[in-house]
Formats: sequence, structure tokens, C-alpha cells
Amino acid sequence: MKKIHIILLVLIAGSIGILLTFLKTTSTYDNIETAMSKPGKFVHLMAQLDKTQPIEYDAIKNPNYLSFTAKDSTGKSVKVVYHNAKPENLELSDKLVLKGKYQDGLFDCKDIQTKCPSKYKDEQAKGGTHPGNVPAK
Repeated sequence: MKKIHIILLVLIAGSIGILLTFLKTTSTYDNIETAMSKPGKFVHLMAQLDKTQPIEYDAIKNPNYLSFTAKDSTGKSVKVVYHNAKPENLELSDKLVLKGKYQDGLFDCKDIQTKCPSKYKDEQAKGGTHPGNVPAK
């Protein structure tokens, strides 16, 4: 074999190894049941705020403690504890992406990503179109 062939084989093997490590770090969205089946494992939980349950947050007493109940599309719910400041638009959000681990009967959240309703929903309900879907003239 020529030296160039050996170098190419090593580069290809290295590329495959790097791709395999990236595949292990990728995450899909889980629901509450699958998160509960993986205790202690870091997951991305797709849920929404259960507005029928109270939100525990006192910015004066402890600004780095937030507790609320989240529910998913299947109707299952879980208590969420977040050790950081409360996101401003938590109550307005349609969906939440909660990044953390399920352990000891609750979801220990490290990061909250809020997905707010589109400001164009009212326009679409009136029969209008989203500005990105306006045909070019």
C-alpha cells in the first residue's frame, strides 16, 4: 500500500470515530414517562406548564428556587425544581423544553427554554398570512 492510502484510511477511521461520539451526545425530546424510565440520565423534556397547579417562587426569600408542575401531551405530570431565576415568560409559554434529570420523584431542571405562541396566530385566525408566506410580486 502507498503512504497516501494509509493516511486516507487513518483519516476515514478518525472521522467515523468523531461522528460516533457526536451521535452519543445528541438528544431527542422525551415525554415525562420516558424521562421517568431513565432516572439520573440527562434528558430534554418537552412539556407545558400545568396552570392548574401553583408556582412556588419568591424572589426575595430565594431568587434561585422555582418549583412548578409540568405536564406533557399524554397528560402525565411531574413536579419540576429549577435552581435559577424564574423565566419572565414562563406563564405565557405554549411549550417548555426542560433540560435536566428525573430523580427522587421530581425533575431536577438545569435549563428552561420557553416556546411562546406566535405573534402571528391572531393574524392567521383572521384569515391573514404569515409575513414569510406572502407571495412575491
